[in-house]
Amino acid sequence: MIYFLVYLFLEVVVSVNIASAIGGVWTFVELIASALAGFVLLANFRGTLAENIHALNQARIDPMEFQQLNLFAVLGAILLIVPGFLTDIIGILLQFSVLTKMLINRFVAKSNAKTPNHYTQKDENVIDVEIVGDDADKR
Repeated sequence: MIYFLVYLFLEVVVSVNIASAIGGVWTFVELIASALAGFVLLANFRGTLAENIHALNQARIDPMEFQQLNLFAVLGAILLIVPGFLTDIIGILLQFSVLTKMLINRFVAKSNAKTPNHYTQKDENVIDVEIVGDDADKR
């Protein structure tokens, strides 16, 4: 909930500053144009998907990166459809694969570094046995 409130506050601040600089008509034009651009990007997503499949086949990206690049492209298109200048800026930035690769590499490297390695090497000379006791009463 706190993240949504922070986003809402930043969206209002950015939108008010940009709208006061460019005016009401141009703000309306920008909102309509960015929504149309988002719809066009979603409609033409198969081209982006084909590029990423080609890069995956040539081993330029791994399967995890393939999923994340496609996710960021769709997320960027959806953010362009949502009204607001901050979401438009983030949506445009997510359309560039160079920036999304930098984000992926930065956060995947950090998440891999945080995952602890619980593998402990066992001693090869130790034999795991179970001792069954002989009770005199059971004989």
